[in-house]
Amino acid sequence: MATYLQQILSGLAPLINSTVAEVTNTTSALPQATISPLSIPNDLSSLISLLFSFSALRDWLKLIVLGGFFETCRRVIFAQYAKFVDAFYMKATFEEDDPSYEWMMVWLSRQPSWAKARDIQVSTNTYGANSNTVMLEGEEDSSEYKTSRKLAYLPSVSMTYSLWYKRRYMTITRTLQDTTGSYYATKHNVLQISLLTRSHSLLIGLLQEARSDFMAAQEHKICVWVSDVNNGWKHVGCRAKRSMNSIILESGVKDLLLEDARDFLGSKDWYAERGIPFRRGYLLYGVPGSGKTSLIHSIAGELGLDIYIISLSRVGLDDSSLDALINELPERCVALMEDIDAAFTRTLNRDDDDASDSESSASSGANKTPKTGSPPPPPGSRVSLSGLLNALDGIGAQEGRILFATTNKHTSLDPALCRPGRMDLHIEFRLSSKYQAREMFKRFYIPSSQCSEADDDDEAADSGYGSAALSEATDSTPPSPADSKSSESPVSESSSAPPAFFGSRHVGRAPKLSKGRVDELATLFSDIIPDQQFSMAALQGYLMMHKTRPFAAVAGAQDWVEKELKDRSRREKQKREKEEKEKEKKAKEKKEAREKDEVKDTPKAQHNPSESDKAIQVTQMQVSS
Repeated sequence: MATYLQQILSGLAPLINSTVAEVTNTTSALPQATISPLSIPNDLSSLISLLFSFSALRDWLKLIVLGGFFETCRRVIFAQYAKFVDAFYMKATFEEDDPSYEWMMVWLSRQPSWAKARDIQVSTNTYGANSNTVMLEGEEDSSEYKTSRKLAYLPSVSMTYSLWYKRRYMTITRTLQDTTGSYYATKHNVLQISLLTRSHSLLIGLLQEARSDFMAAQEHKICVWVSDVNNGWKHVGCRAKRSMNSIILESGVKDLLLEDARDFLGSKDWYAERGIPFRRGYLLYGVPGSGKTSLIHSIAGELGLDIYIISLSRVGLDDSSLDALINELPERCVALMEDIDAAFTRTLNRDDDDASDSESSASSGANKTPKTGSPPPPPGSRVSLSGLLNALDGIGAQEGRILFATTNKHTSLDPALCRPGRMDLHIEFRLSSKYQAREMFKRFYIPSSQCSEADDDDEAADSGYGSAALSEATDSTPPSPADSKSSESPVSESSSAPPAFFGSRHVGRAPKLSKGRVDELATLFSDIIPDQQFSMAALQGYLMMHKTRPFAAVAGAQDWVEKELKDRSRREKQKREKEEKEKEKKAKEKKEAREKDEVKDTPKAQHNPSESDKAIQVTQMQVSS
């Protein structure tokens, strides 16, 4: 290194000496002149020639040029090779929030090579009945693990798996990617498949096969979707379809809704020819527990449609996000808005809003000041009535969907929300009738197909189910404490009696009854139940306490009815007393507020006397003088 420095300094010495001499001569001859820039290229060229005179520098330059050339060739070759390989591969990407991701996971779970992967992720999450994981061998049939959570295989993240599909090589990779355009830092799964083929037909066949397997796995189930924080739809699971026979309503209600929805789904061309938006809305209103949600579940199963739950009270939901959610709905689905009247902090009626605003401002005013230091209220839904109306039938509203909305207070809804085009069909659900009570009893105690009238009588005699009065009827199973009157009486602390409980133990077996005997018991049961007094949910809850004891259900129906009516009257009385106390409290607060206002105005009146008071004071002064 020292030798190279000496050579450089010895080579630069003549150049420096000549340059200094030229500058000195020029300066002495022409003191006012400046150095000409034409001498710079000569110096640079001599400097460059000097640099190239070193052999080490020439070697480094050769290495740089050759290295850059070979690196460029390598990149070009690998790029061409990648294009050549891609020309023989078909690639498909599936994201977690898309239904096709579920198709492929269900299809992969049935591949033998997938279960024999060397690098796996073990999880107890089986994704419901139709799992998209590969179960461990012997887990499903082993009775040892029936009471514990099962283990399942999952593909590891950022790992590539290889398998064969119809004699074609295929690779599968699952990765985690950040969700873009979201305030929340979330990740979602992405599945990428590469198939060694140049034909789209093989990839299309794979997708069709995966979809067929998924539909076969979900044949007796419906998928439920909910909205997530990113204003997208997330699959939360599948639920078993509910038979229409399990829904007990007044005659003709089920058929009306089912046939109307089925006719709508098949009338797309009819709507298009007449320029009518292809949308249908149903408003189910009535008392709680009358079967509104159950009927929607059953209709979705009969039509083979998925249910998309739209929660208007979701935190952070506003008009724009609601509009985006409804626009993302598929063409054939059931959109469900439950308890639409209770989804807002204020009623869905513009007239009531104005009245409530004026009343609240007049009554509260400055009396309801927020406490200092108290935390702010949690952010709730910011959906307005106009935003909801535009989302339902605006220009960008999705077509082909069926909307179901439920409410317990039909009068609290704005007429603009209930008009045709948004809610086309309104159906009222009332309390149970005697017909519904009779049909529910038959639904609970299904007659045996192999039991005749003679067998029915014999079994009744053997097991204690005779044709005597119902008050003397007994079951083969011991009655629960809920059936005895002792359970209803208060038990003192010093008593040694066991604590009372309600319900029935699931022991014994249900008696085999013929159709005639079941009809007879159902008629007796419906005669005891008063008309339009109890909801279907209340009747179902009572029969659940006697699910294997039909005679006890009939025998205890009268006591249950009396007890429920007494409890209802007691609750109504407490409610009235509470409302009266609240009214008295509000009246007292208003009176105190008026008195405070009068006290505030009194000093002002004394400080500023009127002209008549001044005249009286002057007269009194004159008289006294």
